[in-house]
Amino acid sequence: MSQPAPVPSASPITPEIEEALATVKRGCEELIIESEFAQKLARSRANGKPLRCKLGLDPTAPDIHLGHAVVLNKLRQLQDLGHTVIFLIGDFTSMIGDPSGRNTTRPPLTREQIQANAKTYFDQAALVLDREKTEIRYNSEWSEPLGAAGMIKLAAKYTLARLLERDDFAKRMRENAPIAMHELLYPLMQGYDSVALQSDLELGGTDQKFNLLVGRELQRHWGQEPQCILTMPLLEGLDGVEKMSKSKNNYIGITEAPFEMFGKVMSISDALMWRWYDLVSARSNAEIAQLKREAAAGRNPRDLKVLLAQEIVTRFHSRAAAEQALAEFEARFKGNAAPDDMPEVKIVAPQGLAIAQLLKQANLAPSTSEAVRNIEQGGVRINGEKVADRAAVIAPGTHVVQVGKRKWARVVLG
Repeated sequence: MSQPAPVPSASPITPEIEEALATVKRGCEELIIESEFAQKLARSRANGKPLRCKLGLDPTAPDIHLGHAVVLNKLRQLQDLGHTVIFLIGDFTSMIGDPSGRNTTRPPLTREQIQANAKTYFDQAALVLDREKTEIRYNSEWSEPLGAAGMIKLAAKYTLARLLERDDFAKRMRENAPIAMHELLYPLMQGYDSVALQSDLELGGTDQKFNLLVGRELQRHWGQEPQCILTMPLLEGLDGVEKMSKSKNNYIGITEAPFEMFGKVMSISDALMWRWYDLVSARSNAEIAQLKREAAAGRNPRDLKVLLAQEIVTRFHSRAAAEQALAEFEARFKGNAAPDDMPEVKIVAPQGLAIAQLLKQANLAPSTSEAVRNIEQGGVRINGEKVADRAAVIAPGTHVVQVGKRKWARVVLG
């Protein structure tokens, strides 16, 4: 029979705790359960014991982009508040394959593939996290010693009916799509990570909510105080529509060159800029509120976008690199300043589009022949760079397109 989980002892919620809670909640989708987490923060402040805040990432691919940095940024905020961050590399769970959000069984990775991907994972994450204050763990430490008997005991803690409540499993059941037996183990193994690490808070994307809740349930079975859960939204990519993804080519890799990174940030829409400020920027709530007041009072949104671009480049490269990227960006656009009110055009072209067709469909040229003539005369620029090749194919993404001195459009291909 399971032991009852400890109940957090009540501590006063001071203005300092309320401020810390506001920082943690900024940009988040959901905090489960907020009152419990407020008590954990208050107790931590009273006894001087940092909370244990966990993020698990399966090394299914070697690269990290700005979308991943949303949750890493939240971890850094927790570090700055004085709490312990556990960067958990799922070398064991990667061999199962996370079924979250998938309509088909994910092919399990080999140990060799996992090790190759994990090699660069933390080095990239450390561009956001404080390396010295981060605890790096691998879930094979406690998962492999479980063995067959341990797996059976763990499986006894959860019912099949509960597992099949997951949206992705339920959808596959309705569609008569296969669900492999090993996939049912994934939420249990992720939940057991929280038991092994005695986690106080677990972070993840909105698609991870079911798995995170399993962790709470298993901690109760092991007599631990259940962790709180912080889900973060999935960051929209450069197109402002789809989530950031390498497969959709609407991403910013955190190891991209400074000028590429800077230019991509400058290409996003003004509305998306504020979304990125909330989810990506390390600025305080008060600082962002002040920037929004300045925008409402008439400050040029381009200036605010420059601040965001410089902050992002500084974080992943250096302040000097950010200054150089700004100087190069301004040099390329000098005399050809993009208007603040340029039209935005969305074109369905998941494989990209020939430049002449792009100009025609964006209403920047009346015909493809006129578009070709503009290219040959050197009058077409994409993101500040002159296009010389009339056969060039423009990749999916968001691009600032200029024809001559007066025709502009922000074109979203995808």
